[in-house]
Amino acid sequence: MVTRVTTVAFQGIEAVPVDVQAHIAPGLAALVLVGLPDKAVRESGERVRAALTASGLGLPPKRITINLAPADLPKEGSHYDLPIALALMGALGAIPQDALEGYMALGELGLDGRLAHVGGVLPAAMAASAKGMGIICPRASGSEAAWAGEDVDIIAVDSLIALANHLTGHQLQARPQPARQLIAPGDLPDLADVRGQAVARRALEVAAAGGHNMLRLC
Repeated sequence: MVTRVTTVAFQGIEAVPVDVQAHIAPGLAALVLVGLPDKAVRESGERVRAALTASGLGLPPKRITINLAPADLPKEGSHYDLPIALALMGALGAIPQDALEGYMALGELGLDGRLAHVGGVLPAAMAASAKGMGIICPRASGSEAAWAGEDVDIIAVDSLIALANHLTGHQLQARPQPARQLIAPGDLPDLADVRGQAVARRALEVAAAGGHNMLRLC
């Protein structure tokens, strides 16, 4: 049986849905990743294995295949750790498979099963909102995901154990709120502190003087 978890691949700032499929079958013990993964994604197999073991869930000595579909779309980054782990947890019966339906997931795993912040959470949350889905992400990224809107169901946790407890209804996590950072006027960066980069400084000064959008200069 194949279990599925939705995540995203990033093309610029666009988040493209990716279907993470896990299949466990008899055979020589191995964990195989297919679907154009880059080196960081290939290494996720070892991170996921260690994180599951640290969370009290070892992988069986069988042939495990992880497919990242569509297969012709390059997959880059460490954010595939969490959806791969969730697909395996669903295949092993550690969490209900239907609990993963309707969610996108992304996050980097430590060897102890803790989740670390990853980039691109806001575009992923916006893509999830557009498809009427929720998002599962690290707690450190939860406040960023919350900017996608109050209608997005967000599960932000510190570890795989906390996520399993939430999905099984044992210990629910509160929805994160958008973070607001107040910067004192004296803490703002000053071009006077920049050494060199005369052309870039001149472009910034012209943009500021004319009230132009600096993104147009990129």
